[in-house]
Formats: sequence, C-alpha cells, structure tokens
Amino acid sequence: MSPMWWQTGTIYQIYPRSFQDSNGDGIGDLEGIRQRLDYLAWLGVDAIWISPVYPSPMHDFGYDVTDYCGIDPIFGSLESFDRLIEEAHQKAAQNHPRLCSKPHVDRTSLVQSQPAVARRSETRLVYLADAAPDGGPPNNWISNFGGSTWAWDAGSGQ
Repeated sequence: MSPMWWQTGTIYQIYPRSFQDSNGDGIGDLEGIRQRLDYLAWLGVDAIWISPVYPSPMHDFGYDVTDYCGIDPIFGSLESFDRLIEEAHQKAAQNHPRLCSKPHVDRTSLVQSQPAVARRSETRLVYLADAAPDGGPPNNWISNFGGSTWAWDAGSGQ
C-alpha cells in the first residue's frame, strides 16, 4: 500500500502575523501569504498549514477563536481569504483550528440558552459538563493560562 500524500509530503506551517506583511502595517496578512505562493511552490511545499486567522481576543496568539466563520481584520477579509484559497487550490492549502475563546459564538449561545436545550445539544459536550459527584469540576484539566479549565455556569447548572 502506498503512503498517502500527506505522509510523505512537505507541509509548511505559516504563522500569518510574522510571515509576510503586504500593506506595511508591520503585521503579516493573507495577501502576504498569497504573494508568496509561487515561492512556496518553488521550495517544493506540497501543502500549507495556516495558523488561525479567525477573529480572536489574541489571548493565545489567535488560537482562542471567537468566530470560525470570520477573518480577523488584522489579517485581511473573507474576500482576501477566498482569493488566497483560490490561488492555493492547486497546491492544497490546509488549516487547523484548535481552541476557542469564551466569547465564541457556539459557546455563548449554548451557555445563554435554556438548560434543557443546552443539555440536548450535540455541541453541548464541547462547552458544558456536569459537575463531579462531589460538586467540583468535571475533571482535573488545567488551563494553559492557570487554574481550572472549568467555570461554573449558574444558568445551565453546569
């Protein structure tokens, strides 16, 4: 059995903020990535992995996403993202979302919904969990920023 392309290919991760600034504001952007696609192809890159460019409060360098459907204005717009993807399509662009922020749209709508609705939601388990039998946090996971990953939400009772 032959290996899949991604098992032997070269995947180049791009941290947009520091990759290529196209407009002189000192912050790399999507247009800067687009301008370098030919160079990446010349290097022999098979795919690009773009670190998050979504809207974010930037507590975790963009990995604390608040909206997976948008583009943070410091990086460009949905139109500039579409243009980048269109031009990179032949070269297979990839992206990997990781975490979301407290104000993320799905999390906010679940927490603000009625507890019964939140408990039936398929995405509920990503954001809400029942307390441990002793009333404490569901598990001992810690936050990258210190303390527990969990916070009590009185509205949902979770």
